Amino acid sequence: METVKLTIDNKVVEVPKGTTIFKAAKQLGIDIPALCYMELKDLNIENKPAGCRICVVEVEGRRNLAPSCATDCVDGMVVKTHTMRVINARRTIMELILSDHPKDCLICPKSGRCDLQKMAVKLGVREIPGQEYAEMSTYRVDTSPSIIRELDKCIMCRRCEMMCNDVQTVYALNAFGRGFNAAVAPAFEQNLDKSPCTFCGQCVAVCPTGALTEVDHTPRLIRALSDPTKTVIVQTAPAIRVALGEEFGMKPGTIVTGKMVTALKEIGFDHVFDTDFAADLTIMEEGTELLDRLTRYLNGDKTVKLPILTSCCPAWVNFFEHYFPDMLDIPSTAKSPQQMFGAIAKTYFADMLKIKREDLIVVSVMPCLAKKYEAQREEFKVNGNPDVDFSISTRELAHLIKEFNIDFANLEEQDFDRPLGESTGAGVIFGATGGVIEAATRTAYELHTGKKLDRIDFKELRGLKGARSATVDFNGLPINIGIAHGLGNARELLEEVRSGKANYHAIEVMACPGGCIGGGGQPLHHGDSSIIKARFEAIYREDAGKPIRKSHENPYITKLYNEFLGKPMSEKSHQLLHTHYFAKGPKDIYI
Repeated sequence: METVKLTIDNKVVEVPKGTTIFKAAKQLGIDIPALCYMELKDLNIENKPAGCRICVVEVEGRRNLAPSCATDCVDGMVVKTHTMRVINARRTIMELILSDHPKDCLICPKSGRCDLQKMAVKLGVREIPGQEYAEMSTYRVDTSPSIIRELDKCIMCRRCEMMCNDVQTVYALNAFGRGFNAAVAPAFEQNLDKSPCTFCGQCVAVCPTGALTEVDHTPRLIRALSDPTKTVIVQTAPAIRVALGEEFGMKPGTIVTGKMVTALKEIGFDHVFDTDFAADLTIMEEGTELLDRLTRYLNGDKTVKLPILTSCCPAWVNFFEHYFPDMLDIPSTAKSPQQMFGAIAKTYFADMLKIKREDLIVVSVMPCLAKKYEAQREEFKVNGNPDVDFSISTRELAHLIKEFNIDFANLEEQDFDRPLGESTGAGVIFGATGGVIEAATRTAYELHTGKKLDRIDFKELRGLKGARSATVDFNGLPINIGIAHGLGNARELLEEVRSGKANYHAIEVMACPGGCIGGGGQPLHHGDSSIIKARFEAIYREDAGKPIRKSHENPYITKLYNEFLGKPMSEKSHQLLHTHYFAKGPKDIYI
């Protein structure tokens, strides 16, 4: 490997050829401030448009300052990262950015977590010369079911554009205008809900300011909690328990399941349940559907469509409705765990409580912003009443806990309520890429073969590689499995299926990098992929610690079928737990 040797701030370093000054300095422990640059190393994601110019450095022999994030190291190069010239340039650039930025930090949703705010403090910017004479750009606010866009706060870092186009291949966001009028928006400045946006929220996850935020459901939720005529219950997704602690100063990957349950009870929820229960239920339905299709296919039924695609992720569902409408008969018809829980809660559990479904408020805590959109889909309502009334993000839950003045770190631990709170390790791993298909494999193997698994852990299905495949031996029957996280990787996999090049029996897709652990509603990672990796590892620790690790062994799932549903894929199961999809072609996108 060819290397180059250079000097940065009087320190000599040798790096591979093609390494940027920014990365070389980081190797030396030298911090160069940056706004637009972002790298999620473990996920192979990098944004370096060199647009903000905050990362400029002085290179000996070069007349102009160089953007360190986009300037490769050269042998013999001498770099100064914090000269007076550099510091003055950075301060001036920051003043110019702030001159066209709203000053409503006190009420901005990103206040305290805003990279621009932190950078202004770091650079010591306390005033903006000539601010009283400066013109401000103004744009309308765009509110979709999941995401709010306030372009007045856009600093043209183009992180959102990179995530939307390069990583997710959704192509809902693009830069428009020049100079003072430049911003990022859907084509022709249309609203997000009129674009191909999947509401995955990855744009929100990487936005350094308040230009992109989630729709906040907590004010409506508080009103519901205050209504004595309503019974309010909550479900929490598996990825929440390995990320929520970050909002309270805990290390990434800290498992806070018991504290989270206690906090939700102190907030005032009447019952606290686990979405993992519904994940186990999903496996019963989706796994049975897989075995049914597979059996018929092996028996020569030419009408059977394979591979079966998992359908737990609403952003992924929205994606294939937009881009693969010719393949809508391939995905599993099973609803997501969020919606299965809502359907069971407002029938089975409402009957147990002897209350009307309209008097039962179902709240979900999700790592995903697309869940807000999913809960509002018409097919998940009965006479206008939604199965899930409110979906809040991990960040919104953290805000609620703080608003109720709860000392989260010192809470005693409690268990989820029954019957909808009992879950298995298989339900837990839904939170990580590869987890859904591994959970399905644990159950499908035993149902198909009638034999106990020799091993529970299918490590060949795990990892953070964007697209991967594995073959699992079902007692002599090889099952080919594809896995993708990130919609760009999903697109590649689906194009292979469409062209007939792929030979998969089942494919799992998660829209967000890393799966739900990297969801758009999770605590902000600020470009540190080690945080997502820590959550990933924690998910499997939680699974390993569960006394029951296979969905079909959950006693409360068995009870639910015996008392209410009958069996997987029964008529009642189809009515409550399955759905259908819609083609969203050009007629549905006004561009």
